[in-house]
Amino acid sequence: MTFVPCYLSHVLIDEIAQNQIILISERDGTRRFPITIGVQEAGAIDRAVKGQRFPRPLTHDLAMVLIQALGGRLTAVRIVDVREQTFFAELALIDGNGRELAVDCRPSDALALLVRQPGTPLLVAEAVVAEAAE
Repeated sequence: MTFVPCYLSHVLIDEIAQNQIILISERDGTRRFPITIGVQEAGAIDRAVKGQRFPRPLTHDLAMVLIQALGGRLTAVRIVDVREQTFFAELALIDGNGRELAVDCRPSDALALLVRQPGTPLLVAEAVVAEAAE
């Protein structure tokens, strides 16, 4: 599978709507595409992008703490497929023993983790970019 380096370019929050939009843009090109996500997930991404901190870890903060406490590391977020306007993602991890793992997840959760670890690559399958790009 060929991957295209991308980045999270916009989080569009409409407090009245049930679903929110995030825009993914190609790093070295002009293609971009929207992914519809839930209000809670959009809030989690937006809070991290804005650097908001809370006295206790929220769900995605806790997930990052668990990965690190187990000796692991998030190495990339990959959006690997789109079927019937539903996107599929995976977390690329290295565990405490140095093994590479791919963990299936929703793109919104993967991106909520990505923004909590700046510098983590966002990779999108070329076929997904070709199909979903505006």
